[in-house]
Amino acid sequence: MFESKHEPLAPQSVFYYRIFRSMAIGFFILGICLLIGVLGYHYIADIPWIDALHNGSMILSGMGPVAEVKNVSGKIFSSAYALFSGVVFITNIGFILAPAAHRFFHKLHVGDDDEQEKENEDK
Repeated sequence: MFESKHEPLAPQSVFYYRIFRSMAIGFFILGICLLIGVLGYHYIADIPWIDALHNGSMILSGMGPVAEVKNVSGKIFSSAYALFSGVVFITNIGFILAPAAHRFFHKLHVGDDDEQEKENEDK
């Protein structure tokens, strides 16, 4: 799937495909998590749909709650969803940035291999 240390850097088209694929999967995961939040806030916390969407979006993005949750089960869901959202948000950022980080580090190693080969030839 990815290049090994001894292979050349992948072409730009392969790199762009990897970025697109990671972003698509990341946004799909965010969409599923937002759906969980909207349904939870609507059905468990008894918040209207538009407010549930707003609250779920704000929690998932790390901004904080907007609508007031009045029942106990809603407060428990809100707490669990906030913890879950923090982990999902940070994990998704890493997942989306992984192809770029991989290419950066692979580029560093490709340069190291060329320099090591030249040093070995000189000896």
